[in-house]
Amino acid sequence: MMPPFGLLHRRAWASLFGQLLRPSGLVCIGEVHFHSQVSEAVLISQLKPHQEKSNFVIKTPKGTRDLSPQQMVVREKILDMVIDCFKRHGAKRLDTPAFELKEMLTEKYGEDSGLIYDLKDQGGELLSLRYDLTVPFARYLAMNKVKRMKRYQVGKVWRRESPTIVQGRYREFCQCDFDIAGQFDPMIPDAECLKIMCEVLSGLQLGDFLIKVNDRRILDGILAVCAVPQSKFHAICSSIDKLDKIPWKDVRHEMVAKKGLAPEVADRIGDYVQRHGGVSLVEEMFQDSRLSQNKQALEGLGDLRLLFEYLTLFGIAEKISFDLSLARGLDYYTGVIYEAVLLQTPAQAEECLSVGSVAAGGRYDGLVGVFDPKGHTVPCVGLSIGVERIFAILEERMKTAGLKIRTTETQVFVATPQKNFLHERLKLISELWDAGIKAELLYKNNPKLLTQLHYCEHMGIPLVVIIGEQELKEGVIKLRSVASREEVAIKRENLVAEIQKKLSES
Repeated sequence: MMPPFGLLHRRAWASLFGQLLRPSGLVCIGEVHFHSQVSEAVLISQLKPHQEKSNFVIKTPKGTRDLSPQQMVVREKILDMVIDCFKRHGAKRLDTPAFELKEMLTEKYGEDSGLIYDLKDQGGELLSLRYDLTVPFARYLAMNKVKRMKRYQVGKVWRRESPTIVQGRYREFCQCDFDIAGQFDPMIPDAECLKIMCEVLSGLQLGDFLIKVNDRRILDGILAVCAVPQSKFHAICSSIDKLDKIPWKDVRHEMVAKKGLAPEVADRIGDYVQRHGGVSLVEEMFQDSRLSQNKQALEGLGDLRLLFEYLTLFGIAEKISFDLSLARGLDYYTGVIYEAVLLQTPAQAEECLSVGSVAAGGRYDGLVGVFDPKGHTVPCVGLSIGVERIFAILEERMKTAGLKIRTTETQVFVATPQKNFLHERLKLISELWDAGIKAELLYKNNPKLLTQLHYCEHMGIPLVVIIGEQELKEGVIKLRSVASREEVAIKRENLVAEIQKKLSES
């Protein structure tokens, strides 16, 4: 059988993901307003070819793009590997609408709520395009009174961010989410989510990576013992979340100058959030004189201690770093949070594309209760794979690799060296299609044989079946290997079996 997608031999795919995806450093929509009703007359007038309009430019909206067949091949390969991992862990697939009632989405994303796309009023309903897949999942659980579910979802989301195309950040992008909903013993689902993240990133052969882990309860505990006013928790967390992009002195300046925090309070925060390590750092925090007095922080530290125990059993503890600067800006996180980044050497950092985190997630135990009329909660934990950012890395490296990628899965081409053989070609290709073989022919009555063979070479089609007067008279079909150019005569009744044998050997 041909490899998935009929694209490249397995070894070639290994080469693609192994060589192109060397270690490197995920994708996100501004001022465009969606109008559901467009004047038909205006649209037609714009598209009439005889009317020259200098201000009419054919392009995709800002922060979006088309994907070519070559790009889709690689993208689908990435998605297949991610989805296979999700299925391996027992997840069911779910889909939700691309837009939700506006009230379902507002006040769920903190400072990022301003990035939500609102749609024009439709029949009295105020709607918005979904910002992520997590909030719609929580709404689904509450609406359907589902108390336990392991699900995955792949779909587009939209954000009114300033796009950075070269870094894989768009206003319309795809998310790949895996979530576990339900009341379970502590940290077992959380550990599985981190295991899945490791499996996906290792399977894609992205190079060395690190998963930063923290807990929102620990972070809130730090802010409390450092005397940050409760009213400033969200604002200060938002500043801390920038530590992976800007140095501490700039974060401190933002806290003090822009958010009104006392300098000595900011300094106390800095003593904590600049620390990172493994399970030993968890034990150190247990002994911290200030943090050990905070109940929330102790609960978070206890869960992290248990989490590292399970991660060690899964064999991935060395990939995990307890990082006190990790904040994850979304308001709905309540416990463990995590984020995966690709590691680079200084030399690689100069020549490779840096796109930030390539996967992230965490625990959100209160979100379902927000939607439930009686406030019933369903604890949840999940992760999101940054498909677009991973694809941006691959796309950048493909520019210099010069590797040709097949855009079709065609296995056999039906050809003839003679005129007036269209009927025989149509009958033959129908036999192949009926047998489940992926086959093509040229849509011409009398194509030249050389043209047909050149097409096969250009498209990477491995086999050609040739029928002509001599073959028809003898009851045989010529089977030609495009790579070796060797031809063998096969009895017509044995053709399908022979083709399937050849394909299974490739």
